[in-house]
Amino acid sequence: MKATGIVRRIDELGRVVIPKEIRRTLRIREGDPLELFTDRDELMLKKYSPIASVERFAEGTARSLNEQSGYLSVISDTDTVLAAAGTGKKSLVGKTVSEKLTAVMTSRKSYLASKAEGGDILPLVDEDGPAITAEIVVPIVSAGDCLGCVALLSTEEGCVMGASAVKLARLTADIIANQFE
Repeated sequence: MKATGIVRRIDELGRVVIPKEIRRTLRIREGDPLELFTDRDELMLKKYSPIASVERFAEGTARSLNEQSGYLSVISDTDTVLAAAGTGKKSLVGKTVSEKLTAVMTSRKSYLASKAEGGDILPLVDEDGPAITAEIVVPIVSAGDCLGCVALLSTEEGCVMGASAVKLARLTADIIANQFE
């Protein structure tokens, strides 16, 4: 743990204000759930990710999605790529998702793009990942909350993903969402 040097007092209702700089750095937004941990006289807050609790399931699902679609498959929560399967997965797993991907997840609408058709390929992670030529991104929505997304990616020149790939990504997102209902 890293000390910040910031000290805050608890108000009469037991609330503590998390400074804006820390919220921005840790990508904590209004309404985000936080998990509380205690150890003797220490209290730790951690951003809660329901999908991270089923990480093994996400890994198996990403692998199955890759096998069925033939595309690089990715499953992320709202902050981090949790699982990926296919060529290029190592450059994505564990990386922070990009602001553009966060915006797509927040909109709760699917995103489909292909360079061959002049579409705008959005970066999945903040750092450089594989050179994507086509993509499908489907938010995982459960009880009205966006928990993350399922993405199918291609690095093949001229690739245009068909309706079957879109249906497969939507089905996968629905199956993951149903784990939380």
